[in-house]
Amino acid sequence: MSHFEYQNGVLHAEGVALSTIAENYGTPAYVYSKSQLTGNFDAYANACVGRDALVCYAMKANSNLAILDLLARRGAGFDIVSGGELLRVIAAGGDPKKVIFSGVGKSVEEMRLALTHDILCFNVESIPELHRLNEVAGSMGKKARISLRVNPNVDAKTHPYIATGLKASKFGVAFDDALETYRTAAALPHLDVSGIDCHIGSQLLDDAPLLEALDKLIELIDALGAEGIHLHHLDIGGGLGIDYGDGAPVPVGDYLGRLFKRIDAWRAQKHGGKPIKVIFEPGRSIVGNAGVLLTRVEFIKHGEEKNFCIVDAAMNDMARPAMYQAWMDMQPVVKTESDAAMFDVVGPICESGDWLARDRELNVAPGDLLVMKTAGAYGMTMASNYNTRGRAVELIVDGDKVHIVRQRENPADLFALESVIK
Repeated sequence: MSHFEYQNGVLHAEGVALSTIAENYGTPAYVYSKSQLTGNFDAYANACVGRDALVCYAMKANSNLAILDLLARRGAGFDIVSGGELLRVIAAGGDPKKVIFSGVGKSVEEMRLALTHDILCFNVESIPELHRLNEVAGSMGKKARISLRVNPNVDAKTHPYIATGLKASKFGVAFDDALETYRTAAALPHLDVSGIDCHIGSQLLDDAPLLEALDKLIELIDALGAEGIHLHHLDIGGGLGIDYGDGAPVPVGDYLGRLFKRIDAWRAQKHGGKPIKVIFEPGRSIVGNAGVLLTRVEFIKHGEEKNFCIVDAAMNDMARPAMYQAWMDMQPVVKTESDAAMFDVVGPICESGDWLARDRELNVAPGDLLVMKTAGAYGMTMASNYNTRGRAVELIVDGDKVHIVRQRENPADLFALESVIK
């Protein structure tokens, strides 16, 4: 069920008309549904009931403190890729002991911060990182719990910018090198080898590549066990896609059901039924369809080859269309009976790449409101201040209540940290 539906011809977020939100809070605006967000998380949590499993929200998708707080209260862990994200988790009331630290370039300062807060695990992505983490942990009199992020060379069949599991990727340790890298890790005195991690890519509509990657991880775990390196958890990553209008993803419950079935059969056959902790790192599939980008039409411009619907949102608010040539659904807030025409929906940024949608049939006039649907993931977290544009206000709707969870930026905010030479 979507919590963004038309009621009497007007698009609502839960119980509030988006036209009312635009009038009260302005545009552009990111609007999130609390019920959609928590329902998406619960789909994972419910599929894990009765199992030793942890759902670590990949907060790069959307790191607003209110969203992190809502998920933390439902028991979520967090997948982070920077020290700043760890500080966000803490500020939102999340538990650092449920944090997985991923990423290829962890600094000494970030490692120290994470060790100070006793995070659950570092997902290590190279031998140099192993040695750095060992030295940092030793200097602090600590042991760092680690997993290796293994690159299984599985084709996720997704956009090349978000495919992370192939040999050419910067991420992870190559599958053929993983056994030797684990031997190195096990010999380092200030590391505690506790798990294995894999993340092959994002926006996967088919779970077959994820299950193929799982089979390769199982093979490696058994090889490690034969050498006396016993792992306590298996982190299968995230990547499950959402419906942008280009295809329906596999339901979360179906995917987790198939995954657990394979894990159970393996543990029964090879390990006498002894369970292993399973960790997931979903991001987009939790927050993506829980948000929309609300924008107002400024001008209608008719050209010789194209008609342009110029709106007040832009590529600095939502980078996905320009960056990934991504298709995202655009809908009017108020349905009308007037004739439609074909438009490119574009913003005010001084770039030809500043477009949000191309070749869309719309009934629009200046002053009308549009929404970009399924905009909750990789919207605000990738937003910029290009052209000295303040980032949009963020709002969460809970039934008939609207909460401001991030104020709109104004120009003075943008240059407050700058100074002139005197």
